[in-house]
Amino acid sequence: MFHALSDWLDEPLPVLRVEIVRIAAPLAILGFMSGRLAHADEWVGDAGFRVPDLGGDWRQPLYVPPLPSALAWVLAAAMVAAGLACAVGYKTRASALVFATTLVFVAVSDRLAAFTVSKLSPAVILGVAAAPAGSRLGLDAWLASRRGRPAPEPFQPMGAARFLQLLPVTIYSASGIAKARGDWLTTPLVLWSHLHDSYQTRLSFLLASTLPGWSWTAMQGLVLAFEVLAPLWFGLARTRPFAFVFGLGMHAMIGLCFGPVVWFALLMMTLLVGAYMPERFLEPLERLAGRLETTSAPSPRA
Repeated sequence: MFHALSDWLDEPLPVLRVEIVRIAAPLAILGFMSGRLAHADEWVGDAGFRVPDLGGDWRQPLYVPPLPSALAWVLAAAMVAAGLACAVGYKTRASALVFATTLVFVAVSDRLAAFTVSKLSPAVILGVAAAPAGSRLGLDAWLASRRGRPAPEPFQPMGAARFLQLLPVTIYSASGIAKARGDWLTTPLVLWSHLHDSYQTRLSFLLASTLPGWSWTAMQGLVLAFEVLAPLWFGLARTRPFAFVFGLGMHAMIGLCFGPVVWFALLMMTLLVGAYMPERFLEPLERLAGRLETTSAPSPRA
């Protein structure tokens, strides 16, 4: 058992899997944070409402005092700069660590505004920081090739990549179990009812008004089966491609039908693509990375 786990962790994986997450995840996270960043002094600063210090009350396990407004804007600028630097692959590990640090701070500083993306983002970015991210398709890779350094191995053992593979599957399974323990097994139109809240879009209104009731019950069952049994679907090689396509379609519909949740949908789709996209679809990216490394390398002196 231990040897099988060790072999699985040591199995070489395409570095491009982590690079996909490194490029797209910070952009989705910053998209989610953009509305908050525009009001940083009220969000984590002392210019807006803050839940007061409850003095160690069990409902407030950690109290983080508000920042002075000037420092709140500095924090916002650091988050944006570090996130963009991580996305373009510049000083990748350092920028990812700075980005993750700012994400942790804002998540614990204003718990009223901490949603799924807020809580998930630090783990994703720390996974990127722990991997050899930035060695392909980024400024660090381009500068390294200009300096004549050899191209990195396209396949490397990466425990961080395994973490990024397990993360969405764990989220799915936990979410499915919570739904099953709730009313998804007893109320046939739970999914349909979700389309009528404040996140409703024109598409969700159209679908809720036109599709028959039984179709929502069927989709509810499919989503529940997908999530509860996600470790099985993604763990078996035969079912993994179907689970990958189903997951992408599910999150695409979430993003289209639930307005502001689009950033969560994009982040989860990024994790799915980076973790589970079939390797044959990585080949065009691999060729692009190879061309960039070849064309940017200095020509040998005569």
